[in-house]
Amino acid sequence: MPAKQRVVLWIAVLASFVAFLDGTVVNVALPAISDELGGGLTTQQWVVDAYLITLGALILVAGSVSDAYGRVLVMRIGLVGFGIASVAIAAAPTAEFLIVARAVQGAAGAFLVPSSLALITSTFRGAAQGRAIGIWTAGTTGAMIAGPLIGGLFVDLLSWRLVFLINVVPIAVTLWLLARAHLRDERRTDAAIDWLGAVLCTLGLGGIVFALIEQPRLGWGSPIIWGTFAGGSILFALFLLRQRTVTSPILPLELFRVRNFWTGNVATAFIYGALALNGLVVVVYLQQGAGLPATLAGLASLPVTLLLILLSTRVGALSGRWGPRLFMTLGPIVMGVGALLLLTVSTAFSYWWQVLPSMIVMGLGLALTVSPLTSTILGAIESERSGIASAVNNAVARVAGLIAVALLAVIVGGSLDLEGFHRAAIVTGVLMFAGGLVSLAGIRNPPKVDEPPPTT
Repeated sequence: MPAKQRVVLWIAVLASFVAFLDGTVVNVALPAISDELGGGLTTQQWVVDAYLITLGALILVAGSVSDAYGRVLVMRIGLVGFGIASVAIAAAPTAEFLIVARAVQGAAGAFLVPSSLALITSTFRGAAQGRAIGIWTAGTTGAMIAGPLIGGLFVDLLSWRLVFLINVVPIAVTLWLLARAHLRDERRTDAAIDWLGAVLCTLGLGGIVFALIEQPRLGWGSPIIWGTFAGGSILFALFLLRQRTVTSPILPLELFRVRNFWTGNVATAFIYGALALNGLVVVVYLQQGAGLPATLAGLASLPVTLLLILLSTRVGALSGRWGPRLFMTLGPIVMGVGALLLLTVSTAFSYWWQVLPSMIVMGLGLALTVSPLTSTILGAIESERSGIASAVNNAVARVAGLIAVALLAVIVGGSLDLEGFHRAAIVTGVLMFAGGLVSLAGIRNPPKVDEPPPTT
């Protein structure tokens, strides 16, 4: 691999690593946050979802901005903003301040993932692109799973506040690499960004999520609940309607006419909704239900991380050779089986016999899934639109996680006890199976290089 390509790959991995790490590292700190700042399960949900609301909504704008004004500029803005928000979270005096700062952090994170993947797709071609995406997958998705481990060490040995300063080092290294790489941005002078659409999307999602999180406390009979849910739904519907008519949509609906793109995104919604639910429930229950310290709760997911890192690049290459459909079908189904293995968790808790088997099976399934899924969705759209294609897929993943976490109290029955933990495992398994079945029914393997394209 040429030196310039290696630098670009490092930049892409580190920039995405920052966003993904912070999206999951917080999970293990949630009990400590609610203990110090108050609010219980509701505060825990909002700490996660405030980040996901702005990340999921503004990642669409970031994709358009990335294509229009330059990927390097967008990445620099995201890195600096993310660092500033991280410092504010670490110093948060109240839960409300922390939640607002998390929303700002999510907005900055929205500028990182689309620009990093777009750098890869514009720099690498052919088999090299598949290998590069495999490496990116191992690094970034590994960060999502390794986050609880890193967070646990900080919570137990130092403070939950320092959890949010972990990303300062990768941010500094990425900015340094960007300065040394001398990458040129291609900017369009006729670019137009749909900021009104971004506002409608953010407020719409925010209203819906507010109602889902606060409903168990206030009830659907409360005007605040049904009013914000109805208002959010109307605003989000207006956002979708606007995208059909606006000159420069942030969510180009015509992309969904491409079979592998829309099918891959439906599968993404099921799979990443399940991953968000499972990641939050496991690490919180292991602390509050099973009584493990934060570090051991984070270590619980280590097998998933190792398997993902070891297998992702190889799976990416095999997917490029054999086609993604098999991997995108089997991977989620294997993860669904892994989720159901958590039903063996009992009051006589044993990590080795009740949790570890699930983590191993989940890791195998995740490694089979992520790289083929990413390559399929990006490969379905022409390379010059890779920024917005990546943004849409990441927005779907984050919004799916957002809704799953917002429904947490409903899923677990109000409290995350053993019964609630089992209910969450069943829902996770069902969502994973749905993702596999969608891929089986909808994904089509692209023709091999030496084969003519299909005529129909």
